[in-house]
Amino acid sequence: MHAATLTHSPHATVPSARSATFAPLQVIGTGALVPLNDGGTVGYANLDYAASAPCLEAVHEAVTRALPYYSSVHRGAGYASQVTTEAYEKARETVRSFLGAWERDAVVFTRNTTDAMNLLAHAVPSGTTVVVFETEHHATLLPWKRAVRLPAPASPIEAISAADRALAEAPGGPRLLVVTAASNVTGELWPIAELANVARRHGARIAVDAAQLVPHRPLDMKSLGLDYVAFSGHKLYAPFGAGVLAGRADWLRAAEPYLKGGGASASVQNGGGTTQWSTSPEQRHEAGTPNVLGVIALAAACEALTGTGWDVLKADEERLLARLRNGLAAIPGVRELTLWGDRSDRVGIVSFVVDGWSARDVALTLSGDYGIGVRDGKFCAHPFVHHLLGASEAPLEAGGASGAGGCGSGQTSAVRASFGIGTTEEHVDRLLHALARIAREPRG
Repeated sequence: MHAATLTHSPHATVPSARSATFAPLQVIGTGALVPLNDGGTVGYANLDYAASAPCLEAVHEAVTRALPYYSSVHRGAGYASQVTTEAYEKARETVRSFLGAWERDAVVFTRNTTDAMNLLAHAVPSGTTVVVFETEHHATLLPWKRAVRLPAPASPIEAISAADRALAEAPGGPRLLVVTAASNVTGELWPIAELANVARRHGARIAVDAAQLVPHRPLDMKSLGLDYVAFSGHKLYAPFGAGVLAGRADWLRAAEPYLKGGGASASVQNGGGTTQWSTSPEQRHEAGTPNVLGVIALAAACEALTGTGWDVLKADEERLLARLRNGLAAIPGVRELTLWGDRSDRVGIVSFVVDGWSARDVALTLSGDYGIGVRDGKFCAHPFVHHLLGASEAPLEAGGASGAGGCGSGQTSAVRASFGIGTTEEHVDRLLHALARIAREPRG
């Protein structure tokens, strides 16, 4: 019996999030208590969504309902395997719809955005010239073999002009423009539609890192003219270890498998000496047993966000963002970091520095004294943070790292507050109150 003929659909056990879309979305962990340095406790103010967003209740429910039928995918004859396979492939179509991708586009499940961008770097044809700005997250900045790296542009118009010049001057052969949709440092939105037009005019392709955009805004690949999009579930309220690379299938179909093993191979003979690889881009690059629950979680998050309505989510976010940015501007000694100025459109991500304090000390004080979680460091975007701070690039310390987690901290670092579903005015006001007190007590 083929999975498509099941009378007990996987969506009876892994229900669509659309069934509850008219209720406000909730995240796991609301009201969680954390310890303070004085021995007390306080409700956690999570302002670190840009690193990993909390899990949506709808996502948790989808995974819980999938577990009783969790099994292998694609080749199992058992009922549970057929149910799981149908859920897995249905998730692919849910993600395709969420991104507004073409029916002919590939949707390859990966571990995260970094994995997705490395897969694309693996798949680009030999000799491809990649144009990328220094403002990118390392996941998008580093994987390319032949890259033209552009300095931080002073305005969106300059970004478009710089990309235009770089593509015009690139040598013959395939060309790929790689750009973020929303900065993981400043939250600023990049002109991806205009950059896609520039790429098309030069016969190039465009790949977009949408990891920080899709939790906050809709994205439509067809209307924007995007060739590739990558994003992570853990930033989309689905922290179960799945990511996506979606886009044109030809480069992916022609490339050697990203991982070689079961599922990627169509036929193996002569003791493994003769292998025919699958011509399906998804199968070709998803060798091994996939992260089924992560994919189900990712699809549930896509459905929940779409069903709630982006206008509602955007209005809430913009209200909190204005409250935070206006509050920061009113505190002497606190400076927000921005590439294109105060009026540039952005999502719920704000980075700043406090005079007289290292970023790490600010973050530790916010956590220990106020129960506020923020991120400090260079946010895996070292060149960009150096540019915003006007700092020279510090040499690597012994061992090759430049701070905890390899993403740096210290006097040449910043503090980042980021938020989304579940963030309240009280969280924002607590941060502003804490920063006002910190700024009055410089540490040097």
